[in-house]
This record gives sequence, structure tokens and C-alpha cells, in this order.
Amino acid sequence: MEAYIITGASKGIGLALSEQLNEKGHQVYGIARSFPEDWPGRKSFEFDLLETSKIPGLIQEIFGFISRDIESLTLINNAGTISPIGFAGNNKADELSGSITLNLTAPMAVSGAFISQAGGFAAEKRIVNISSGAGRNAYEGWSAYCAGKAGLEHFSSCLEKEYKDIKTISIAPGIIDTDMQGEIRKSSEKDFPMIENFKAYKEQGMLSTPEQTAEKLIRLFERDDFRDLETIADIRDYN
Repeated sequence: MEAYIITGASKGIGLALSEQLNEKGHQVYGIARSFPEDWPGRKSFEFDLLETSKIPGLIQEIFGFISRDIESLTLINNAGTISPIGFAGNNKADELSGSITLNLTAPMAVSGAFISQAGGFAAEKRIVNISSGAGRNAYEGWSAYCAGKAGLEHFSSCLEKEYKDIKTISIAPGIIDTDMQGEIRKSSEKDFPMIENFKAYKEQGMLSTPEQTAEKLIRLFERDDFRDLETIADIRDYN
């Protein structure tokens, strides 16, 4: 049996991963601000990741439920936000702070607490950071999101060097039909000049579903050579 801790577990990729991993018989622990009544995992934790000072206590609480005889222990940092969308000179300071906190600071804090708590487990340990092509390419109107994801990529590379016993991977999952995509399509061309491209992705059926993406990610986790994969990766290179 394997154990998974998933942030942003109540919708999108996080929910799809929770459902599919639970169906495989694994222990799934979800973190989100709220959950549907029929959320499929073993235990859910309602928590606002913007409250970073409380993250170590949350992870310690979660570890109290994890069986000691598990074969592998995986953290999936999935929670994130596209906001604020707009050119740098128009973005508000408090919105920038919230974006960087959720996209970068929180995953760093969750990872640090996970590493600390996982030390007493003999299981294989993995940290999976859900990144984005925006962490590797600059987009007009996405300076906050791009910066946060670029930081997450570099943080992942640092973890890979610091902790040889933990496999860390930062994976870009492709373009997925989630609430985030809906938020992008509601923005203005003034704030995001590429908006027509993203509307076309939806209209032309070019978006993957969260369920399809979760299936691809799980196949990646199940690879015999998972520990040998590049730290900075794209799901489209493996499926």
C-alpha cells in the first residue's frame, strides 16, 4: 500500500488523483479549503495554505494517521492560483503576495514539513510538484504566476540535490480543463494578450480532462525508473 498527501485535493487534478489513487487501494490524505461530502480519500483536512505558519502542525497531524508499514510515501503539491492576471504595473501588492505564497511559499513549507516528518519512515519517499510551462516560459499578463512556478522548479532542483533519499520531480501537466482555465478565459485581452488562444483550446477540444491527466500522472508514479526521471519534467514527454 502507498500513502499520498495531496494539496488542492477537492477539485481539478487534485480531486481526480484522489479518486483514482483511492480506487487503487492507497491511503489518500487531502488538503483544501473545503471538500465535497463525497470526497473519496481516507481523510480530508480543511486548511488555508496561505496560513503558512500553521503548515508544520498540519503535516504533523496528517502523519499521525499514516500507517508505518506503507511501501511508499508521496507528497503532491498541487494547489495553486493563476491570479492576478495582468501586467506587472497593474497588479496589486496584496494579490502578488497571495499568488507567491500559494504557488511557491506554501509548497516549500509543506515540503519542508513533509521531509521532517517522513524521516522516521522506511518507505520510499517522493515529492511531486505540479508545475507549468509558465515556469519555463514568459507570458504577458502572467508575471506573478510565471515567477511562482519558476521558483517552484528551482526549489525542486535544490531538493533533489539536498535529499538523495527523496525523489523530487517538478512536472508540467499540460493544458487541462479546470477552473483555472475558466478563470483565464474570463480575463481581458488587455490583461492577457493570449486570451483568444486559450478560448480556442476550449472550443477546439484541445484541453485534457483532469481525469486523463491524473491517469497519466499515476502511470508516471508507477514507472520502475521513476527515481531516474529528470527533476524538471513534462507529462507529455512520457505519455
